[in-house]
Amino acid sequence: MMDDFKKKYEYWLNDSYFDEETKAELNSIKDNEAEIEDRFYKDLEFGTGGLRGVIGAGSNRMNIYTVRKATQGLANYILKEGTQDKGVAIAYDCRKMSPEFADIAALCLNANGIKAYVFDALRPTPELSFALRTLKCTAGIVITASHNPPEYNGYKVYWEDGAQITAPRDTDIINEVSAVKAYSDAKTMDKDEAVKAGLYNVIGKEIDDMYMEELKKLIIHPEIIKEVADDIKIVYTPFHGTGNVPVRRILAELGFKNVYVVPEQELPDPAFTTLEYPNPEDPKAFTLALKLAKEKDADIVLATDPDADRLGIYAKDTATGEYVSFTGNMSGILIAEYRIRELAKMGKLPSNGALVKTIVSSNMADPIAEEYKLKLIEVLTGFKYIGEQIKFFEENKSYEYVFGYEESYGCLVGTHARDKDAVDAVMCLAEVAAWCKKNGITVWDQMMAIYKKYGFYREGIHTVTLKGVDGAAQIKGMMEKIRQNPPKEFAGLKVNEYRDYKEDKAVDNVTGEVKKTGLPTSNVLYFDLENNSWCCVRPSGTEPKIKFYMGVKGTSLEDSDKKLEELKADVVKKLAE
Repeated sequence: MMDDFKKKYEYWLNDSYFDEETKAELNSIKDNEAEIEDRFYKDLEFGTGGLRGVIGAGSNRMNIYTVRKATQGLANYILKEGTQDKGVAIAYDCRKMSPEFADIAALCLNANGIKAYVFDALRPTPELSFALRTLKCTAGIVITASHNPPEYNGYKVYWEDGAQITAPRDTDIINEVSAVKAYSDAKTMDKDEAVKAGLYNVIGKEIDDMYMEELKKLIIHPEIIKEVADDIKIVYTPFHGTGNVPVRRILAELGFKNVYVVPEQELPDPAFTTLEYPNPEDPKAFTLALKLAKEKDADIVLATDPDADRLGIYAKDTATGEYVSFTGNMSGILIAEYRIRELAKMGKLPSNGALVKTIVSSNMADPIAEEYKLKLIEVLTGFKYIGEQIKFFEENKSYEYVFGYEESYGCLVGTHARDKDAVDAVMCLAEVAAWCKKNGITVWDQMMAIYKKYGFYREGIHTVTLKGVDGAAQIKGMMEKIRQNPPKEFAGLKVNEYRDYKEDKAVDNVTGEVKKTGLPTSNVLYFDLENNSWCCVRPSGTEPKIKFYMGVKGTSLEDSDKKLEELKADVVKKLAE
């Protein structure tokens, strides 16, 4: 392998195809063998979601060459499908090189005779999903690394239904990308010529306006918003990302008058200067927003990640006067319960309605679905599987989509997009807050009321980061070790059922019966435990991490938090060490 990465390094350094800027960057690391190895020990993998990696020169980096090569593979797939006349929509976020990568992708498609519809400036990921459906494109590309650190960028592929690619299409596209062996086989053309030929098209305001109109249709009680608009106070931060313009617009158009945006995090900043990590899961990311909230005595604090597909929230606890953080499970359940309850009251809840969640999301959805006679559907981790369900419902007329959410701070109300939508989530959460204000309670009070009604479900996660060649091998080894000897209990809770989604088997530890999981193949291990508890382990699909999830049900917040800590400690001891 050593010779291979050195050969690739020399090739990039000497071949005339690569530009001088790339060569200068590579020359600067000529004495750093570890860095050369990390950049060239493999090609940046085009996985089921596309590309994601550190920006820089090298085969294992995000750069104009790896992006163009991947796009050539996608173009080849589109040409084989015969759908090239429909075109491809392209959006990008605030990150370093995002506009450049968007143009590289567009001009590669154009050189293959495929039209591209490129947004005129940064836009949220969910708006790309909406745009490609509205324009009836065959596919979509969004250039983003979501909530990853500043040195990353990424490239996600969507298909005509508006969801990220799923099986078997994802594998077929991966195969086409892999088949493009030489970087020089990736086509490109002059931008002015592409515009003149009608291949490169700019989109913008007209799509924004249509997107806003679709979102506003989802509001259940516009009259309540108007009633409390003068009183309710919202603090919002876009984390330097794409949410700033659409979130402020939708809240203003709905009538919210007191929306305070964190000034230090308002404008796009690819370095995310004010943040260690632009992730709504990180409490430290809310430091500036909470300071502003205390100054303004805000009811709720909302944050969207850089590509505005995930929402984080804090709300005031009446008892203490302090702001309390909500997990992605909590905010998802809060919106779901409100919408389902209010639609049912109005007689608008469909009789064949479905509530969709991922296997690592809160089981509090189960009793809610049961009460309102909704079909509860569980899918693999990744919002694309929720989007895929909407497509299935439309194709087989089986269910009507009501709501979908995942633990990692993503949800979707409505079917205007087929990916998680934080602009949509901000709007719906603000409506919940307005309803709470009218009823003389806080959003935290309402969350507690839901817990008291359905049970104190609590969930946790433990993440281990293992970078580079050795890290990938360690993660693989950890999964195999667990697979070969799956534990029979955690924290004194027996494993009722063990599921291996890679092997497609579910083992009933009580009866010994083995059956299929019923879900697509995925490198995930799941342990269904006694007392409404569970745990799960999977490698991240987008980062060099292995993730351990767990959930419990208690009789109070204190009880469930205690149970969760005990379970987490044992899961980490048995699986992560």
